[in-house]
Amino acid sequence: MNFASDNVYGVDPRILQAMVDANSRLTDVSYCHDDGSREVEARLSQIFEKDVKAFLVVNGTGANSLALSAICPTFGGVFCHEMSHINTDECNCPELFMGGGKLITMPGKDAKLTPAVFAEKLSQFGHGEHGAKPCALSITSATELGTVYTPAEIKALADVAKPRGMKVHMDGARFANALVSLGCTPAEMTWKAGVDVLSFGGTKNGGMILEAVVFFDTALAEDFLYRRKRTGQLVSKGRFLSAQMLAYLQDDVWLPNARRANTLAQTLAKGMQASNRVRLTTPVEANEIFAIMPRKLFDALQAKGANFYDWPWDGLADDEVHCRFVVSFATPAEHVDRFLQLIRETA
Repeated sequence: MNFASDNVYGVDPRILQAMVDANSRLTDVSYCHDDGSREVEARLSQIFEKDVKAFLVVNGTGANSLALSAICPTFGGVFCHEMSHINTDECNCPELFMGGGKLITMPGKDAKLTPAVFAEKLSQFGHGEHGAKPCALSITSATELGTVYTPAEIKALADVAKPRGMKVHMDGARFANALVSLGCTPAEMTWKAGVDVLSFGGTKNGGMILEAVVFFDTALAEDFLYRRKRTGQLVSKGRFLSAQMLAYLQDDVWLPNARRANTLAQTLAKGMQASNRVRLTTPVEANEIFAIMPRKLFDALQAKGANFYDWPWDGLADDEVHCRFVVSFATPAEHVDRFLQLIRETA
């Protein structure tokens, strides 16, 4: 029963088979100039209903940091939530890739920003060259607390950024989970709401090494080939990245995988809510659940083979633990049932 992360599970067999098939070709063009990489860009253009520029990279940190480097100069500022992955879990890589660009953080309930808080923060940057130039807004969907921005919420934030000449980035490490939760189109969730560049994630949803930087404002992609190379994110045997992405975007892979994970997360959340010893702390809108339980219950569940993390949270009692549970496309349904049974037995 492993609910530690969606990264702990392996690769979707269909994606793995696509890599095997790519390996059956004796040779192919290297450095992501293969036909598959061009097909990926064309397929993403179809999915997003707009001509895009797409670049395959190795991991989510690289995707985020490279995307931000393309929209924020060395003297610029990227506004983001204080809990965002770029701020808390990427070891200053965004600042490194931006060459000095600054992350400017803001609070927000359930790890989401609001236009009012964003506008108030921007009002503090009215001293010209004496402060970082506001250049970009970065939002995450699904967020670090498993919540999801609606297209209307994204547009409201973009409407604050755009008059300042700022660009909008979306960290979409769990993009598919957010998308199926909303029930909208990929276009409605991104460029139609004001997003300029997306870190499009697939590793958490069935891929092995499966991330892409997708530019809706294609002018921002100028010189991106050089940025990718300089930062060590250019894979020489690029056909193994494009093979994964093409398989991922085929029917019955990326969206059903995310839908299954989200559905199991709802089952897990409802089962935990039914216990009088576990309470949820944030809405369950994708494939993550956050809950508070007694320390004794936490220890007992861990001792019986359940693997999940304790997670920072303000206002806990001394005998309480705040926990994160992540459900994967490959999480066995019986593991969810067994875990809920353990809660009932232990409680």
